[in-house]
Amino acid sequence: MASKLLEINLFGACVVRGAGDANFEITGAKHKALFVLLATAPFGRRTRSYLQDTLWATSCYDNGRQSLRRALSDIRHIMGDVFDSLLTVTNSEITLDLSKVHFIGRPGGGQYLEGLDIREEGFNRWVGTMRANPEQLYGLFSLKSQPPVPAPVPCVSILPFQLVAGEAHHALLGDWLAEEISRTLSRSSLLAVVSHLSARELCSRRIELSKVRELLGVDYFMAGSLRVEGERAILDADFLDAVSGRILWTRRFSAKISEFMSEYSEAVDGITRTIGRAVASDVICHIRGRTARELADHQLLVAGVGLMHELNLPSFARSRQMLEEAACRMPRAAEVHAWLSEWYVMCVFNGWSTDVPGDTARAADASARALDIDPENAFCLTIDGVVHNTLLTKIDVAEERFEAALARNPNEALSWLLSSVVYTFRDEGREAVTRVEKALRLSPLDPMLYFFESLAGSAYLAAGEYDKALDFSTRSLERNDRHVSTLRARICALHKLGRYEEAREMAGVLMARLPNFTVRSYLKAHPSADFQFGQSIADALSASGVPYGGK
Repeated sequence: MASKLLEINLFGACVVRGAGDANFEITGAKHKALFVLLATAPFGRRTRSYLQDTLWATSCYDNGRQSLRRALSDIRHIMGDVFDSLLTVTNSEITLDLSKVHFIGRPGGGQYLEGLDIREEGFNRWVGTMRANPEQLYGLFSLKSQPPVPAPVPCVSILPFQLVAGEAHHALLGDWLAEEISRTLSRSSLLAVVSHLSARELCSRRIELSKVRELLGVDYFMAGSLRVEGERAILDADFLDAVSGRILWTRRFSAKISEFMSEYSEAVDGITRTIGRAVASDVICHIRGRTARELADHQLLVAGVGLMHELNLPSFARSRQMLEEAACRMPRAAEVHAWLSEWYVMCVFNGWSTDVPGDTARAADASARALDIDPENAFCLTIDGVVHNTLLTKIDVAEERFEAALARNPNEALSWLLSSVVYTFRDEGREAVTRVEKALRLSPLDPMLYFFESLAGSAYLAAGEYDKALDFSTRSLERNDRHVSTLRARICALHKLGRYEEAREMAGVLMARLPNFTVRSYLKAHPSADFQFGQSIADALSASGVPYGGK
């Protein structure tokens, strides 16, 4: 166990002092606040821009930067050699080694940061939020003691299918299928699923379907019947809006019983994808003509993510409005801040940002805020990995985040998908393919299926399987033809397959979409530029007629 070098008390009078033989105490209010902000951050990390905005926002940017630099110099003078053992300082961020920090005091032992008087509005707003919602404090260091946050996404229930034809023991099949669909849906970060036990209990009583929302608190539910004819099971299912009672769709699903019960059941996947499409479509239709403030909480996040992935500027701009409104209403919903971080990532990566350094910092701050709220959340760890991989080009840190996410939730489809990008960029094509195939098996929804297929195309490209790379990139573009990364992958696949004329045609599409795009700009900005994958893309683009670009 690492020896403790620093003691911090957050409850009652704020104390920051050396531990053991380290004989020093930090007494300046902003100096202590700096340690508090680092100590309560995931991995002990904050960006310089976040610290400047929170503690020196009343200064201009340059003065704020100088104030932070001066504070670090003062702290180094006070701490001496211990400074370098505890703090890692770079041009973009500051990290406190939490393994060497001992938190003294306890929640309830006094007001949070009592007497730490700082005039900066940003810091006081952060402290006020913590004090107003004290349950957040218990989750800073241990998720186990943190009460659950209401889901910021639509809630769904799958009622057991009622047997109408078949043997008596087939009733168990209807119950099992509902449980399996619920389990598969629960993998999505865009849906909350009521436990199967609750749905089963509801079905054990004779109730009106109009009472389902009242009793289960759901926004949507599925109910239906099961018929068994020989070796085949036939499901007749209705998917309903629990608020209005509208039937969103009625479907019949038929397959062999063995197919329904296989480990990776295409029949079950088909049902869950249909549910995902219905929820996304219903929300997107509902928001037309409405402002963000007119929408229910659970609609904001799905609408924001759906609009984000339409990949046109009007929808993309509106997506930000939805996500920011969701963050205002649900400041403790970690996933909302993570999706807002992903918005900034896509803004920069798709070439839409007019302030790349600023949007990069905003992406990093939003993912850090998500992990502030829930440091164990696999989805939030994944998005933080994306920020490090795509924008900060710190592939080693990104890999650490992805592996931490998968250790916490091995069924998180987006973690498998986005972690594959690290291996794609590093020319480890076989591992990239393994991960992306796992992601495709686990993904229960398909509003983002084009994105899964796009990254699959890149993974197969890195693995040298150009036919599959072309197949996945083509399918992705058929679903969404605005994703620039997919266009590049398809150009490269066509070039590698010797289909040079088609590659040139696709390069023309790329240049029509991005008239100022050059091979040089790609190599300058892309994380894989120094690897064979990036060089292969660049060579294919250049050979297909994309201008290289001047200095």
